[in-house]
Amino acid sequence: MGIISFVGFTLLVAIVSYIATRKTDETSSDGYFLGGRSLTATVIAGSLLLTNLSTEQIVGLNGQAFTEGILVMAWETLAAIAMVITAVFLLPKYLKGGITTVPQFLEQRYNTTTKALTSGLFLTGYVVVFLPVVLYTGSLAITTMFDVPTILGVSKTASIWICVFGIGIIGAIYAIFGGLKAVAVSDTINAVGLLVGGIMIPVFGLIEIGEGSVFDGISTLITTNPDKFKVIGNKDASVPFATIFTGMMLVQLFYWGTNQAIIQRALGAKNLKEGQKGLLLGSFIKILGPIIVVLPGIIAFHLFEGELATADEAYPKLVSKVLPLSLVGFFAAVLFGAILSSFNSALNSSVTLFGIDIYKEYFNKEANEKQIVKAGKSFGILLAVLAMFVAPFLAQAGSIFEYLQQVNGCYSIPILSIIVVGYLTKKVPAIAANVAIVLGALLYITFIILNSTIMKDDFPHFLHVMAILFILNVIIMLIIGKLYPREEAYKQEYTKEVDITPWRYTKIVGVIVCLIVISTYIYFR
Repeated sequence: MGIISFVGFTLLVAIVSYIATRKTDETSSDGYFLGGRSLTATVIAGSLLLTNLSTEQIVGLNGQAFTEGILVMAWETLAAIAMVITAVFLLPKYLKGGITTVPQFLEQRYNTTTKALTSGLFLTGYVVVFLPVVLYTGSLAITTMFDVPTILGVSKTASIWICVFGIGIIGAIYAIFGGLKAVAVSDTINAVGLLVGGIMIPVFGLIEIGEGSVFDGISTLITTNPDKFKVIGNKDASVPFATIFTGMMLVQLFYWGTNQAIIQRALGAKNLKEGQKGLLLGSFIKILGPIIVVLPGIIAFHLFEGELATADEAYPKLVSKVLPLSLVGFFAAVLFGAILSSFNSALNSSVTLFGIDIYKEYFNKEANEKQIVKAGKSFGILLAVLAMFVAPFLAQAGSIFEYLQQVNGCYSIPILSIIVVGYLTKKVPAIAANVAIVLGALLYITFIILNSTIMKDDFPHFLHVMAILFILNVIIMLIIGKLYPREEAYKQEYTKEVDITPWRYTKIVGVIVCLIVISTYIYFR
């Protein structure tokens, strides 16, 4: 029954996505890379949610909550504030310039070298870290949930290889041959499933604790585990409270405002109103995110304290204990959708970056739109194959997940700093941005190496280090701008690709979202 419902739901998503994209012109760059600039608020919000959520986050963050409690919700709730900032300040500028990729703006503001360096950093991050990690963690979840080794009569290692290639091939078909609209539509359907399935787990868990009553379960959970509901983390916590005001907000702003895999959904909006509504709807969903990615971990602590070998077993163990057998296939299909989403979204963004920013610029300046799309697809196939071969070997790299958030700082902080300075100043030259990208990445890599070897734990928390390097990058750029300013001040042109009339309630809704987040911290202080 579980296998049948799994296959049925997965096929339903594929069929609906195919029907929804039949009329989109996938041979044009706008049609393929941005869904024909036709995405509506609901599709944008659903795609943002699924692009963000995947097995490494659902399992990993609940594992952290098992150990530390509700304080790890900062990774979810503070994202809502970053999405508000993106909707109010960044998206209007992106759509005004009619860009397809973030590096395209950097070319307009600085030069082609800046664009190439940024695209290179993005692609390196996707290929070396993100794509293989998503494939491996997703395969591990599917292998465990369906007990693939027993079903197929193979070893666990062989089952990981089989699942990696299964997920990789299906994800590649969506991303490479369907374009952004196929990814976004499938994300939206899976988003509904993830919300329903994700909320079912804590509900069933609370019923288990409350012996049939959700409210009794909540009361029992809070009264017996009061320390798990303190949102203020000390200096030894994974998210010390002070980091919320330093690197945490910078990481969130980079991820939701400048990360190509995320912002590409908003760049495909039919107009600014839909893009802003999509981001703000997504911000409300992020506020509810801890119900799916934090609360189950605390419930698991109450039920399994002292029974688990590792904290990361908390979520799978809870699912297997409280979820009725008839729903296992549906929930596995939802998780499969989340895995696919993160994989194919990053892959689609990599295809976009290569086709628009590298192939046309350095390989064939005269390439027409069909040639750009074809080159992007070929590159995407190569990336997918490489990621599939690398992913299974991550089983041997025990520390890769521990350093995952840290490693992302190699490109997030340099890129965010040059975008912020690019928008807030008019005369800082291209050389300043190029120096900041290279120097910022090298300094952060140096920190990672030293912090994990000879100077272990002598540095401040890595989120504080990110903030320090961000400020240093900005200062260096401003100094260079003062010494060697542009001859002409930068002025952004309106390309009229889409209507950029803002949604009239954007700022009001944004303030409400921010107040809800602040209130949550006050309540759980």
